[in-house]
Amino acid sequence: MLSKTRGIVLHTLPYSDRYSIVHIYTESFGRVAYLVARRRRGKTAVARALFLPLSALEMDVEHLNTREIQRIREMKACYPLIAIPAHPVKNIIVLFLAEILYRTVHTKEPDARLFEYLYESVRWLELSDEGVANFHLVFLIHLVRYLGVYPNAESYRPGCYFDMVNGIFTGNPPEHRHYLDESESTVFYRLLRMNYANMTVYAFSRRERSRIICRILEYYRLHLPDFSEIKSFAVLQSLFD
Repeated sequence: MLSKTRGIVLHTLPYSDRYSIVHIYTESFGRVAYLVARRRRGKTAVARALFLPLSALEMDVEHLNTREIQRIREMKACYPLIAIPAHPVKNIIVLFLAEILYRTVHTKEPDARLFEYLYESVRWLELSDEGVANFHLVFLIHLVRYLGVYPNAESYRPGCYFDMVNGIFTGNPPEHRHYLDESESTVFYRLLRMNYANMTVYAFSRRERSRIICRILEYYRLHLPDFSEIKSFAVLQSLFD
């Protein structure tokens, strides 16, 4: 039975000389692995463009709950990614975020809010001209809302500490070592107030940005089981060094 769904490409893995397995977060079925034939001759470039990390696709798929790997019958781009592949910073950010999503979004249950967040985020990055250096920070801090571990921003007070284990701001340092000091907590609170529309007005030094992303990844490791090393992180860091 054929079904129509939109999807966001997370990861492509070679399976054989003829096929690849593409992991896609779909609007209708959650995360799904699809067996996709590698296109030949003139269609090769088109197929590769469709499966760039975080590409948004409209698909006609065969979906059987008893099958681990599904099949795509027809597909096309919801909107073409033109600026992202041509922009060095955007391209590396997308590779980094796609790897994060591949390692954190495992559910096979659909989540309309999460899908819409991913869909509109990639669209924003494609069309955005300013504030790109802050995009991945905003994306990651708001992604945790959909993963169920969003911090309690209402508990912030000037001069407080952010307890990363419990996700709250406190007046005194916690007894454990996973917390942000006063200056880091202030920067982190600023980040919680950011969104794509206002991210251009927030300025961070290279040192602050590097520290922030390290702390965000630490927060992910504390709250998400099996959150493994992000291989593209070193490339992202070198971009902003």
